[in-house]
Amino acid sequence: LRMRSKKEPPGTEADIANLNLGELDITTDEFILDEVDIHIQANLEDDLVKEALKTGVDLRQYSKQVEAELQRIEQASIKDYIKESQNIALLHNQITACDSILERMEGMLSGFQSDLSSISSEIQTLQQQSVSMNVRLKNRQAVRSHLSQLVDELVVPGAMISTILDSPVTEQEFLEQLHELNTKINFAKELSFRETLACSDIQDIVDRLKLKAVSKIREFILQKIYSFRKPMTNYQIPQNTLLKYRFFYQFLLANERTVAKEIRDEYVDTMSKIYYSYFKSYSGRLLKVQYEEVADKDDLMGVEDTAKKDILHGFFSKPSLKSRNTIFTLGQRGAILSPAELEGPILVPHTAQRGDSRYPYETLFRSQHYALLDNGCREYLFLSDFFMVAGNSALDLFNSIMGKTLSMFLKSMSTYVSDCYDSIAVFLCIHIILRFRAITAKRNIPALDKYWEAVLELLWPRFELILEMNISSIRNTDPQKLGVLDTRPHYITRRYAEFSSAIVSINQTFPNERTNALLGQLQIEVENFVLKMAAEFPSRRDQLIFLINNYDMMLSVLMERAADDSKEVEGFQQLLLARTQEFIEEILSPPFGGMIAFVKEAEALMEKGQLDRLKNDEARITQLVRGFSSTWKQSVEAMSQDVMRSFTNFKNGTSIIQGALTQLIQYYHGFHKVLNQPTFRSLAVRSELINLHHLMVEVKKHKPNF
Repeated sequence: LRMRSKKEPPGTEADIANLNLGELDITTDEFILDEVDIHIQANLEDDLVKEALKTGVDLRQYSKQVEAELQRIEQASIKDYIKESQNIALLHNQITACDSILERMEGMLSGFQSDLSSISSEIQTLQQQSVSMNVRLKNRQAVRSHLSQLVDELVVPGAMISTILDSPVTEQEFLEQLHELNTKINFAKELSFRETLACSDIQDIVDRLKLKAVSKIREFILQKIYSFRKPMTNYQIPQNTLLKYRFFYQFLLANERTVAKEIRDEYVDTMSKIYYSYFKSYSGRLLKVQYEEVADKDDLMGVEDTAKKDILHGFFSKPSLKSRNTIFTLGQRGAILSPAELEGPILVPHTAQRGDSRYPYETLFRSQHYALLDNGCREYLFLSDFFMVAGNSALDLFNSIMGKTLSMFLKSMSTYVSDCYDSIAVFLCIHIILRFRAITAKRNIPALDKYWEAVLELLWPRFELILEMNISSIRNTDPQKLGVLDTRPHYITRRYAEFSSAIVSINQTFPNERTNALLGQLQIEVENFVLKMAAEFPSRRDQLIFLINNYDMMLSVLMERAADDSKEVEGFQQLLLARTQEFIEEILSPPFGGMIAFVKEAEALMEKGQLDRLKNDEARITQLVRGFSSTWKQSVEAMSQDVMRSFTNFKNGTSIIQGALTQLIQYYHGFHKVLNQPTFRSLAVRSELINLHHLMVEVKKHKPNF
């Protein structure tokens, strides 16, 4: 480690002592032998050391060889430098020239840099100037926009002046210039609040144009309103014209309220008189085509039929309805509630008079109120559109026009209703109003709502009063004053059936509980009346025939014209079934009463287990068996003929026969069952019993559809 080259002179001991070998200094106290081993091992791992150790080269000799080789290479390198000295000198000169050129370029670039700095500052200055100019431009544009709009609004063009002054109001150009004038008037008002001095320059011209426009518009609208007053005028045509120029009234309302109020008052006064005159005349002419024969206070359900009395009295008697029954019959009158007739064309009275046509009151009522509904809806829409009103204001304006007409309607109706006894007519009128009210609600027209309510408040009490009068008339009817007794359906029950079915069928669309309650009272009174009439017959058989005929007739009429599930239908079905069953027992009693009594007695004893008590009735049983076998055919035939003669309804008579024969077979079956008991098995007469199957076959001949 301390070897030197040959040329290096050896150092002194002091040099050696002062040499800092660091980690290689093994003389220090801190040297650790383990670390020396590590360094030695690391050096031995070197490739050159490995090669030298492998070949056994002397390191000192090898060091000398290396030193000699280095000297040789050094000498060769010096010779090469001397050989290339000229080229090196030339290269030095070229480098020096390049340095001078680069120095000049550096000066030029420095100049460019200074120039660019000055240009950048100029660009910043120009940018600031551009921003400033842009702000000034925007401000000027904003000012120009406001000033140009202000000038445009302030300037009154000559075309506007000439059009407002000279053109007719019906021309489109006048309407357009009127819109422009209205805009300038509103703008001038706005500027006056801001105290704009320029406003005073045009105020005079605008005011003059406004006065001229108001004058021309007032004259035009009043002329149209006055045209309504001409006879035979269809006022809907000038109304449609006014709607085309609805802006005229808007202009007046905004700029001259006094004139607008004058026009509105004039329209209200004119149309109020027109509607009142029209409907008063129309209602009067309608009454001329009403039926001359109308119901009076004596035409009630429980009143005796006067047809015979009229024949006896002849010309000296008071004219009455040809048939009182028509008062209680709906017939074709109910068709008035169908949509086709309800909203059909109104009647033309003079045409009906020429054709000598006559109509019931409800037809006239429908025509009158449909005309009111049609005109009222159209008028309400016109008022809302032209006069620009809504809500309560529109209703108040409508009432100021139609109020007089509606009051006249209510007054005339009150007069009619107070002396009306045609309950079906009143009830039809109620349902006409209910349907008209639904129509106006669907059209969203509330103008007539209060009128509909007022009419219903007149009609409902009257209908209830007439119905109560009919109920009282039936309750107070004296059966002994109604003429000869007859088992056929009574004319009072027929009146009830027709009337009840009419009211029930009409009442289905708009049910009314009060009406149902009154019909219930009426049904109770009719049932009581039928029982009182039946009590006048001396025999129970005739009583039952009378009851069945009347119940069947009422049930048939109700089922034909009213709902099958109505309370009236259900009630009479139960009554008819009960009386029919009783009648069957009644007609079976004369020919087969003995057998029926024996069967009932025997069945009762069988339930108690005491059938032996009849063991000694052999003679009675024999008589019953032989009597039935010999006479049952004749008895059934006679019974069938008697039933068919007793009942006016063939279908009902057939049904009763079927029921009677079915009941007879059941009794005879019970008779068989009793005689088959051990108590009677020893009786010889049992062999004479008719076979049940044979009996049923024979009965089929007398029992259709058995």
